[in-house]
Amino acid sequence: MLSDSATRRMPSASDTSRRLAAIDLGSNSFHLLVANYQSGQLQVVAKLGEKVQLAAGLDAENRLSEAAMQRALDCLARFAPFIGDTPPDQLRIVGTNALRAASNSREFIDRAEAQLGHGIEIIAGREEARLIYLGAAHALAEVHGRRLIVDIGGGSTEYIIGENFAPLALESLHMGCVTYTQRFFGDGELSEKRFRRAELAALSELANIRRAYRALGWADPVGSSGTIKAAAAVLAASGECPEGVIEHEALLSLRKRLIKCKRLDQVAMEGLKEDRASVFPAGIAILCATFEAFDLAEMRFADGALREGVLYDLAGRNTAEDSRRQSLATLRRRYGVDHDQAERVAVTARALFEQVRSDWALVDEHAQFLDWAAQLHEIGLAISHSQFHRHGAYLLNHSDLPGFSRPEQQVLAFLVRAHRRKFPLKELDNLPQALQRPYARLARLLRLAVLMNHSRPETPTPGIELATDGDNLILTLLTPLDDAALLITDLEQEVEYQAAAGISLTLVLPGQADEV
Repeated sequence: MLSDSATRRMPSASDTSRRLAAIDLGSNSFHLLVANYQSGQLQVVAKLGEKVQLAAGLDAENRLSEAAMQRALDCLARFAPFIGDTPPDQLRIVGTNALRAASNSREFIDRAEAQLGHGIEIIAGREEARLIYLGAAHALAEVHGRRLIVDIGGGSTEYIIGENFAPLALESLHMGCVTYTQRFFGDGELSEKRFRRAELAALSELANIRRAYRALGWADPVGSSGTIKAAAAVLAASGECPEGVIEHEALLSLRKRLIKCKRLDQVAMEGLKEDRASVFPAGIAILCATFEAFDLAEMRFADGALREGVLYDLAGRNTAEDSRRQSLATLRRRYGVDHDQAERVAVTARALFEQVRSDWALVDEHAQFLDWAAQLHEIGLAISHSQFHRHGAYLLNHSDLPGFSRPEQQVLAFLVRAHRRKFPLKELDNLPQALQRPYARLARLLRLAVLMNHSRPETPTPGIELATDGDNLILTLLTPLDDAALLITDLEQEVEYQAAAGISLTLVLPGQADEV
């Protein structure tokens, strides 16, 4: 639960109350959080969590078992009544490590989306770390100074160093209490040898970040989420530590107590919930390795993690605090995008969008992604002029973009890939089915906007009018022929490109109405 009055301050907030909801599809547990957001504060309406252990359902080929998927769907069915009153654009459902790893995650996501009537976003590891930090930072808003945040999940563990609300270092390592249980305690046996093997594996993962993190430094080590919360509760119940604090010597004592249990099914301690007992030793092994790698004397627990971070991030969407805008601004600077040309294309794309918005049932979110794609359509030029649309799509698909989910990066990459030359039907088919029609339409608008600014004009681009007949586009050129010869040549080529993709674009020139 959120501490104190379950409220936290966020800057530049609206005074209008909004109902926000987040579902975190974790590798060990699923969590639901519903809250009213007003004047920069969250007031919790509903908060639920269930142990689903999705990661335990991954086989050797990283395929989710039917049993694991059914456990997850049953849990989501119990969550569904709590999100019925939440506006669709104020709800985010995010998947983490288990769904990142699952080779058949699309199968599960399709079923879950059909059940919930809402899209599911798989977020990258560093994006998960950023959101965890955002949630923890709000829980620690009154405490100043640089802090280390550690979040041990079912399939991954996130390490973040930050100050105030700004993360300075983000990392997500491939180790978690569920996956380490399977790897080191799969037959249920607990021993010193097995425990140390788990710790050494975790130390090997931590070796990649240990030096850089210790050089950056922190004043306040903080843990969040299940394993660390459970460890603090067990140590408080035994009287070994103050409530909410984990001291190193007490942690080592807890380690010995767990090994003495000899088997996972014998793990039972005051303060430890029964449904966490089987994955608790693996989580403690990761926590012991964390203390060892970073030479920690103690760590305190703070409520506020991924689901809270998702809500605060959602509250900041489409405002000056939208982290996606900052990510794209960083990309433009890094790859030296021609700002003037990007803005010309964006202005034209917005004008075309407004002409077909109603007929094509496009919404503000579509306008936002079209604008972003226009701003970034030339980033691939930083690699090579040849096939620069492909290079740009690759950069967008594979860069760490704080604020973006994987599906969001995928559609942005598709738009950039599709802005010139042959229409990329294969890449279109790779998008989630529900996104294919609207983003194919956006790609067609972007292509026209790029063509209209092909010569990088200093004056406004020639006027055109767009009309629709279903998926068919009818483009009427309003500029006299003598002034638009190059544009007409480009548009005639575009008619052929779209026809080859099974799309109809009709070109109407001044004074005539022939289909080209």
